[in-house]
Amino acid sequence: VQAQRLKVARTFAAQYRCYLVLKGARTVIAAPDGQAWINPTGNPGMASGGMGDVLTGIVGGLLAQGYPPQEACALGVFLHGYAGDLAAQEKGEVGILARDVIERLPGGLRDLREAALKEDEADDNG
Repeated sequence: VQAQRLKVARTFAAQYRCYLVLKGARTVIAAPDGQAWINPTGNPGMASGGMGDVLTGIVGGLLAQGYPPQEACALGVFLHGYAGDLAAQEKGEVGILARDVIERLPGGLRDLREAALKEDEADDNG
């Protein structure tokens, strides 16, 4: 699986008509229509117990808020990795715990919202 992550993810998602999140060094998100994306956030320190549970909770929470599955998976994976990156900046990659990621989710969401607002303002002015 690791040698052909993108191919395996696309094939699985298409065959089972689902969205697939394949965690790892650059998490892959695959859609039932064959599209796939590679997430740029996250770090090796996140390879620890409970991280998948945190990711599942984030994606599930976004789905419960009404986000479409593709957006919930993409945003959830990005935010999970971004919060992990914030934890690594503060604590170093070694010893990051799932709770460290959870604690940085509100700040990560705030950062993403602020970046989106700035982008919208730039589009309006450009």
